[in-house]
Amino acid sequence: MSSFVPVLLLMVAGILVGGVISLVKQGATKFSIGLVAALAVLALVGGVLWMFPGKST
Repeated sequence: MSSFVPVLLLMVAGILVGGVISLVKQGATKFSIGLVAALAVLALVGGVLWMFPGKST
């Protein structure tokens, strides 16, 4: 199960990046663009960090 989490997070990040591009083309507010972009960055960072080996308890 845990091996699917980084893939899922990276997929969500890609969808959110597409949303940011769409919002920019539609002329949305800077707040909404920034919010979706921040969520995309969080999903991307979470997906990458999840792949690092760590101590298992």
